[in-house]
Amino acid sequence: MNRVPSDDAIVEAGWQAVRDDGRVRTDLLEEAYTEPRLRQLFPWTGMGELHFSRCTEWPHTWDIPYIQPAAGGTYWVSGPHRSKTVGPAATAHEAIAMVVERLPSGCGTAFIGTRQELAVHEAMTPRPETD
Repeated sequence: MNRVPSDDAIVEAGWQAVRDDGRVRTDLLEEAYTEPRLRQLFPWTGMGELHFSRCTEWPHTWDIPYIQPAAGGTYWVSGPHRSKTVGPAATAHEAIAMVVERLPSGCGTAFIGTRQELAVHEAMTPRPETD
């Protein structure tokens, strides 16, 4: 019997893949994983950077800031796009806090699929009314 992995298992596999590839500093990765709002997102790496996506498949979303390693064990937070800078962070904890405070409204568990499929899903899903 073939079993389809759960949404949580797919996201967790993404975290394990990032751990296994060794391109992200361990302290940053562990600090990000302990933050529940980031742990539910899909992580991916590029050039030692730690990115977070609201979907699990490529192309990933680019609406969440990402963290780059900097000199002396510090970090630089940028994004969500490469042309935007958030600023320096002395510690992994500080970098994570900078990302969390800039999460998109309604950011929740990563969508299983691509950025385009997520956009279609969001367009078809009624939003709660706000005052």
